[in-house]
Amino acid sequence: MRPSRYSGDAGQAFPIYITVVAGLLFLAFAYLAVGQAAANRNGAQTAADAAALAAAQDTRDQLAGMWVDDVLDPAKWQDIFDGIGVELGGCGRADELAAQNDAAVDGCDPVEPLGYTVTVTSTKPVGDSIVPGTEDMKSTAAATAVIEPRCTFELPGEDAGDTGDTGDEAEPGDGNEVLPLPQLTCEDRNWDPDPDDPTTLPAPEDLFDVHLADSPANDE
Repeated sequence: MRPSRYSGDAGQAFPIYITVVAGLLFLAFAYLAVGQAAANRNGAQTAADAAALAAAQDTRDQLAGMWVDDVLDPAKWQDIFDGIGVELGGCGRADELAAQNDAAVDGCDPVEPLGYTVTVTSTKPVGDSIVPGTEDMKSTAAATAVIEPRCTFELPGEDAGDTGDTGDEAEPGDGNEVLPLPQLTCEDRNWDPDPDDPTTLPAPEDLFDVHLADSPANDE
C-alpha cells in the first residue's frame, strides 16, 4: 500500500505547529510579565503618594495644633504658618500608609520649604513562578508632598495691605487682652478667631493645603 500523501504533509506540519504554539506561549508570558510589572509599579507609586501625603498631613495637624495653642499670641502665627522651628516628625505615618499599600519606606526626608519626599519599595514581587525571572523583582517609587499655608493676616497696628509679614512684631501677648485678634483670610473665607468659641477656629485643612508635588523619576 502506498503511503498517503496527506499523512506526509501532516508530519511536516507538526513541527511548524509546535513552533507557532511555542511562540504564542512566549508572547503570552511576555505580555503577562509586562502587565504584572506595570501593575506592581503603579501599586508602588500609589504607596509612595499615600505615604508622602500622610507624612505631610500629620505635620499639618501638628502645625494647626500649635496655632490653636498660640491663638492668643498673633506675633507667633506667621512662624507657625511657615513651619519655622517646627520639627518635622511625620515619617511614622508614612511607614503606616506604605505598609497598608504593600510597600516599605526606604527613605523619608524633609524638603524645603515644608514637606516630605518618601521613597518606597513594593513588598510584593513583580511576578510569580508563572513568569520565570520575576519572582524576586520589586518596584520602587518616590513622591513628594508639600504643606502650604492658606491664610494671611495683619497684626494689630500694621499698615493696611501687609499680609502676614510680622515685620516690627509686637511683644508676645501685647494687646491680646484689649484688641481683637487679627482676622484670618484663608483663600475665599474670613475667620475671626475666638478661643472661647471653637466654631470660629479654622480646621487644619482650612489653615494649610497639602498636595503632591512633582516626584523624582521612578525606577523598577
